[in-house]
Amino acid sequence: MNIAFFAPLKPPTHPVPSGDRAMARALMAALEAGGQTVTLTSELRLFDGRGDTAQQDRFFELARQETARILASPTAKDWRVWLTYHNYYKAPDLIGPVVARALGIPYILIESSRARKRLIGPWARFAEQAEAASDAAHTIFYMTMRDSQALIRDAPKAQALRHLPPFLARPDLPPASSLTGPMLSVGMMRPGDKLASYTLIAQALAALPTTTDWRMDIAGDGPARAEVAEMMAPFGDRVRLHGLLDTDALSDLYTQGSLLVWPGVNEAFGINYLEAQAAGIPVVAQDRPGVRDVVFAPMCRVDAGPAALADAMQNFITDPDARRSIGTRGRIRIGTHHLLGAATETLLDTIEGLT
Repeated sequence: MNIAFFAPLKPPTHPVPSGDRAMARALMAALEAGGQTVTLTSELRLFDGRGDTAQQDRFFELARQETARILASPTAKDWRVWLTYHNYYKAPDLIGPVVARALGIPYILIESSRARKRLIGPWARFAEQAEAASDAAHTIFYMTMRDSQALIRDAPKAQALRHLPPFLARPDLPPASSLTGPMLSVGMMRPGDKLASYTLIAQALAALPTTTDWRMDIAGDGPARAEVAEMMAPFGDRVRLHGLLDTDALSDLYTQGSLLVWPGVNEAFGINYLEAQAAGIPVVAQDRPGVRDVVFAPMCRVDAGPAALADAMQNFITDPDARRSIGTRGRIRIGTHHLLGAATETLLDTIEGLT
């Protein structure tokens, strides 16, 4: 089957790493692992992070041009399904519903969120289009329980909703960590929620008992790197900033890491949690929607604020048996439910029945 694929928030070819890019690539890999042909229909990014109506007008025009180009493509007649990843009010799918309707093929969404409150305000037109795309979908795959609530509430009668747990684009587990190395933190360094997570980490490190022996490796880069470096400077050489790492270098960190610390402020779910647990590394994160879908042990999810983070970090630092026990359970869970094979089966169970 030939499947048309589009990711309006961030195309899989985008040069800047992120969880959205990683998941877009993972979805394509999962479909291809199931023997499907996947065509990336457009690299147009339709993300408006500021609520800028002039920019939205520009995106509407660019989408109109892309839609015409796609429909004129000689390969369009071969597509049997259109699949869009991550449709929401800041990055609505302005292309897929039109093309799918013109070609008479099923339109499917993965990780589409509903936000009716955004129908008023600077994103109103984009929110309308995101809602219209959700309404047009034959099937919506949701990744988190939080997203499912609004999708169930607002679903048209004939629409199917399916749970697709977040997953890693690999067929098997990586080598297990020795759990003897430093703590880890892995995340992009951007203003807003990401920087807020780094702020909490720095505050939690400062709250650890002075007698505690700890080190931390941080992998990530971005426009807020200077702010992160300033936060971590008081800890001297106990914190190492590695910058942006390629896949192999990041894997090397995971093979020795003892604990992943990432609060996950407003995270949708977080690929880094899956990567750490796949290596058998326990996680410390805030107990919030989205995070609960991918951080499985209750003792790994803590209340908001640096004090709770510090307490959980201290517990894991001083209890190697707990690290190993929780890490092993998380690794088993990832291997069973959050790798390529499980995702491929879930996707194809639905998609192959549509044509």
